[in-house]
Amino acid sequence: MKEQWQSAFGQMTYGIYVLTTKTDDGINGMIASWVTQVSYDPPLIMAAVHPNRYSHDMIVTTRAFGLHIINQSQKDLLKRFKGPDPKEKFAGINWKTGTAGVPILKNCLAWFELEVIEQHQPGNHTLFIAKVVDAGVHSEGTPLTTLDYEGMYVGKK
Repeated sequence: MKEQWQSAFGQMTYGIYVLTTKTDDGINGMIASWVTQVSYDPPLIMAAVHPNRYSHDMIVTTRAFGLHIINQSQKDLLKRFKGPDPKEKFAGINWKTGTAGVPILKNCLAWFELEVIEQHQPGNHTLFIAKVVDAGVHSEGTPLTTLDYEGMYVGKK
């Protein structure tokens, strides 16, 4: 049964995003694909983050994160933000600190600055439901999705 659901999950498509966080101890970013809009009034977004991710505890602490829509031409960001060293992730990247204190990447298609209003853990990932407090569009282009990348995460086998 497990292989069947993983094969079926592998047919689902998602956007690929960079999720950023910041605490007094530093900054971090990670690749996130389990992300969706859940409301437009008020504007809400949900992101699923595994508790073993460094960013997870940072989000729990600050109740804020940034979410960035990246272009198909920015696949290099996947390798950068999948890496373990937070300092290397932001080296040479143009970013600013947003109003909620999270890193906002300047060279992505669009971005959201979010404040967590609810969190739930119905399974092995925490669902962070967050209110959009600021957003912007930097450029036009085609967003990167799991259709553009063969290493899609569907869960551990």
